[in-house]
Amino acid sequence: MSTAPGRFWGIGVGPGDPELITLKAARLISSADVVAYHAGVGKTSNARRIAAELIPDDVIEEELRYPVTTGDTSHPGGYAGAMAAFYEEASGRLAAHLAAGRDVVLLAEGDPLFYGSFMYMHDRLADTYETEIVPGVPAFAAAASAVAAPLVRQTDVLTVLPGTLPEAELARRLADTDGAIIMKLGRTFPAVRRALATAGRLEHAVYVERASMPAQRWLPVADVDPDSVPYFSLIVVAGDSLHGAGRRAAGHAVSSPIADPGAEDPRLVTKPRVAELLVVGLGPGPAEWVTPEVTAALAGVDHVVGYAPYVARVPQREGLSRHASGNTVELDRARAALDLALAGERVAVVSGGDAGVFGMATAVFEAAADPAYAEVPIRVLPGVSAVQAVAARAGAPIGGDFAVLSLSDRLKPWSVIEQRLRAVAQADLVLAVYNPASRSRTHQVVEAQKVLLEHRSPDTVVIVGRDVGRAEESLTVTTLAELDADTVDMKCLLIVGGSRTTVSPTGAVWTPRSVD
Repeated sequence: MSTAPGRFWGIGVGPGDPELITLKAARLISSADVVAYHAGVGKTSNARRIAAELIPDDVIEEELRYPVTTGDTSHPGGYAGAMAAFYEEASGRLAAHLAAGRDVVLLAEGDPLFYGSFMYMHDRLADTYETEIVPGVPAFAAAASAVAAPLVRQTDVLTVLPGTLPEAELARRLADTDGAIIMKLGRTFPAVRRALATAGRLEHAVYVERASMPAQRWLPVADVDPDSVPYFSLIVVAGDSLHGAGRRAAGHAVSSPIADPGAEDPRLVTKPRVAELLVVGLGPGPAEWVTPEVTAALAGVDHVVGYAPYVARVPQREGLSRHASGNTVELDRARAALDLALAGERVAVVSGGDAGVFGMATAVFEAAADPAYAEVPIRVLPGVSAVQAVAARAGAPIGGDFAVLSLSDRLKPWSVIEQRLRAVAQADLVLAVYNPASRSRTHQVVEAQKVLLEHRSPDTVVIVGRDVGRAEESLTVTTLAELDADTVDMKCLLIVGGSRTTVSPTGAVWTPRSVD
């Protein structure tokens, strides 16, 4: 007679106080056949300590002791290899119990799915055995309660960050959020504190140690001795819905550049000297493609305004306010930047590539046509454009005359785009195509391909550059007839060659400057 397999439970036991264990978790622990828990190198299991009073005397216990926590290991696969082997061995031990018909409860500190080791057991067992997860109170909830710090209100955004992030990235993310929780401290604490200072968030950041445990303590991050920070600690940065004005003054991120309609119009109040408004191009992606002129300009401004992914590329530093918004509010962004400059603030509006090529420069000048902004001087700093980057990767396809066209019909009708496509094709110009497709625009590449084939040879060279300059970069050289429109998306730029565009034996694409 076969035995029905047991059920696998992932049980969150909370942050430390046994009284924070849920009723459901308590019932399942008390009735389990097997209670498993992880333990650090040379340490007792904190999860077991929390649930100790609930574990039956006659239950089978499985201690899953990590082979390494941090540091060096002799495993040939390094730390990752050692941990992968451990999880395989540990899941095998639990699977043996489950196969024998025993219900297995795996205890997890806090919540099982929040930075927990339970997830790695779930990955290996859930497809084979019936699995259920019981949530637990996460450590950050207990920490926020300890310091009575409202994390977020209304539309504030809460971000949970590991302290192991690179310092610059951590600073950027701290500047771009309202409330924040920083986990995984210990040896990362000095870098985390520097990131908080860089983001202008140090003053209100609170360090909490052993939340809900008898040894719980909390104090301002600025007052913490870095050598005293244990693993069971985190940092709470409360949301700022009640202190929006203070955040701006302190150099924090602003979630939207659109002015508060209830606020006093900055154009109607007495202002200091009007500041110059900079409009800068950040290049296609790599930091080394940002010009020294732009780097110097960004180091001297107090505000950065732009589309969120571009604002995110600007390194955070103390005193810098970041005004990030969506992709369809260019004029609102421009007006917000002009208002800041009118009030004497040093501002840079950022674009990817070159700000003057389908970028923010045009929107700024359009908004500045309002007489209210007549006093604001505007200076555009060039950047490496996407077409230059793709062309350089391919060889020299735009070495002769060429045209640049966007397939986006958001700001102009498709009939105009089609007319221009025909004109470029008839003129035998190399064509660089920006914005070929997006989530909401999926047919334009097919339509453009049909129009161009009416005037160009099917063998016309086409270059598809995707994410050029970034880790995901790819470059495909094909022909106009063989171009697969389904592979083209918003991350691509196309270059359609002319009649004399050539692919060399080495694969380089080039267009001669001479014309027969």
